[in-house]
Amino acid sequence: MSTDWLDVARGRAPLILSIPHAGTEIPESHQPALRSLWLARKDTDWWLPQLYGFAEDLGATIIRTHISRTIIDMNRDPSGVSLYPGQATTGLCPTLSFDGEPLYHVGMEPDEAEIAARRDAYFQPYHAAISAEITRLRQTHKTVILYDCHSIRSEISRLFPGTLPNFNIGTNDGKACSPVLTKKVADICAVAKNYTHVVNGRFKGGWITRHYGNPAGGVHAVQMELACRGYMAEPVSPDEHNWPSHYDENDAAPIRSILKTILKTAIEFAEGQTT
Repeated sequence: MSTDWLDVARGRAPLILSIPHAGTEIPESHQPALRSLWLARKDTDWWLPQLYGFAEDLGATIIRTHISRTIIDMNRDPSGVSLYPGQATTGLCPTLSFDGEPLYHVGMEPDEAEIAARRDAYFQPYHAAISAEITRLRQTHKTVILYDCHSIRSEISRLFPGTLPNFNIGTNDGKACSPVLTKKVADICAVAKNYTHVVNGRFKGGWITRHYGNPAGGVHAVQMELACRGYMAEPVSPDEHNWPSHYDENDAAPIRSILKTILKTAIEFAEGQTT
């Protein structure tokens, strides 16, 4: 199934990949209000469809939006409540970049009516697709894994101190996923040479992980936040000339191999659940 902004590639394995932040499309009607189209796309989760391009061959279902997260963030609480109280973050319809730069011209930020319209047009259909695919797969599998794909620049002082680990595994502090599967994923990351990882560190999982993760109900949700340096070149200071850097299959090959092992392990875990 696909629309002009939403793609759903259906597979038979008990694994769903959600890719909510790789979109770069900004409808023309919204562009005049934005200070810069580059700035509006700066915080995109770059090249994730390419990075996870092997997943369809594993039988995974893949759900992705082409709409930029600046228009609406599919991984935020639709009520607007912060997922990380007391910490810097971005909202359902962000008005600041990760670095704190204003995205809109003064006075042209989306108001409540505009936010509601975007929620109806994009957020609800995206989540209806996730719900529908979980329901479909649970007709043939007792357990389904929802794997939420993300990436972020390795250093963003407004959001976190220092350099982010390569693999940031989020399960809402264990509420969204079995500790057995969490450990399997973490162990794969731990033995990967030259890579670092953390479980439920700065990124514990967004709305998607928290809303759908229900191990007792047969749905285990994991958010994987990758530091971009693991698969692409990162400039010290991103600007319109150097960011995003291009996607190179050879540079991405090592981390793709690790991710493929993780997804295969997730499928094996789900297929091994009988109760």
